Amino acid sequence: MNDNSLCPGFENPIGLSRRNFLNTFGMGLGGIALADLMQAARSPIVKAGDHPPAKAKRIIYLFQAGGPSQIDLHDWKPRLVKDHGVELPESIRKGQRLTAMSGNQASLPLVGSPFKFEQHGQSGAWLSDLLPHTSKIADDLCFIKTMHTEAINHGPGVTFMQTGSQFPGRPSMGAWLDYGLGTMNNDLPSFVVMVTKGKGGQPLVSRLWGSGFLPGKHDGVRFRADKDAILYLNSPEGIDRANRRKVLDRIRELHEIQLEATGDPSLETRIAQYEMAFNMQKSIPDVTDLSDEPESTFKLYGDEARKPGSFAANCLLARRLAERDVRFIQLYHQGWDQHGGLPRAIKQQCKETDQASAALVTDLKNRGMLDDTLVISGGEFGRTSYCQGKLSGGNFGRDHHGRCFTTWMAGGGSRAGTSYGQTDDYSYNIAKDGVHIHDFHATILHLLGIDHERLTFKYQGRHFRLTDVHGKIVKGVLA
Repeated sequence: MNDNSLCPGFENPIGLSRRNFLNTFGMGLGGIALADLMQAARSPIVKAGDHPPAKAKRIIYLFQAGGPSQIDLHDWKPRLVKDHGVELPESIRKGQRLTAMSGNQASLPLVGSPFKFEQHGQSGAWLSDLLPHTSKIADDLCFIKTMHTEAINHGPGVTFMQTGSQFPGRPSMGAWLDYGLGTMNNDLPSFVVMVTKGKGGQPLVSRLWGSGFLPGKHDGVRFRADKDAILYLNSPEGIDRANRRKVLDRIRELHEIQLEATGDPSLETRIAQYEMAFNMQKSIPDVTDLSDEPESTFKLYGDEARKPGSFAANCLLARRLAERDVRFIQLYHQGWDQHGGLPRAIKQQCKETDQASAALVTDLKNRGMLDDTLVISGGEFGRTSYCQGKLSGGNFGRDHHGRCFTTWMAGGGSRAGTSYGQTDDYSYNIAKDGVHIHDFHATILHLLGIDHERLTFKYQGRHFRLTDVHGKIVKGVLA
């Protein structure tokens, strides 16, 4: 059948091709196909009934890049204070490998925290005086004291925490969730990333929020702290919204022709991205404009929330995105890599993050959103109980330590007012109830209504998942 022989006996006086006929028949089968395509691009893979019931609808992940010192923030060790300056006992180290930065030191003197710890709330959680605002919400938090990882350097460590593998190339957690659960808002990305502006530290690269081998439409979308929150989103001067719509329609038609000819799935991603970008031209200015926030909001989050790109402003923006049902909101705050000068540097880090982190949890709770929003805060590993370099008076540093570190969660089905797991007297090894990164990911997926063993994607002949071939749900942190 040639292009003009649409069906036997059909009269085609105007010379319509088969493609033109299909696109003009009724509402246009091409238009129907696009509608189906767009629906499929945003529909969930996870089906109700096949997975556990969800407790959380969305995640806000406050990633503290660099490795915060659990010893100086959340894991009170009076024995370390007592043994300050004493050599790390071999019975504690047990021959474990150290990083190249401290592995050749002639001496590994223990360093007790110089900060004051107290118990807070009915739960009695121990917190340092570096965290006065977090202390006020202690009963809303679930502290996991025994996180552990095989990674001892930042690149593999951050990659492991974000993707479930130390090796680049795997999909990030946000991409897995977008793939598995789809979107709750067709006018905004399902996965948004923000990085605190002006912070130094270990570099953050886009693959940390990438889709890996999943379709590209599941990539995280980074918001910038300037008038163009997303690069190249706004139309050039002289191009209004109606003209932009016409341009996109013509581009879509060309892509549909190419898709029909090649079947290339990347074209589906491209069409979906263009449509999302058009919707975002209207939705992004609305969500990023904080001028409608009352004065009480800035009092809660602190004056830094008025400064675009600050951690506080990003926390406030995260709440606004959560209100609009963005599925996964990832904040990165660098600067926790304190190999030297820790007492001064960690004070500054806490000044930048403590109030806003607590404000976010409080704000969500006041709005009735904490029950179905899981807030997470933590880094890629912790810090050593011994001093890196020479211990000189009150000045010291701590090296990377993956054997045990602390992460906290709030809301979203996590067990409030809980401190889970126990480390030894030196916060060097796990004494009870360890939580590996795969266990952590399995638990997060469970809270969002996903069986971590069943959310898979076949790539190069193998079915991959966020938790690789490991991971168990940590029931002790579930409400």
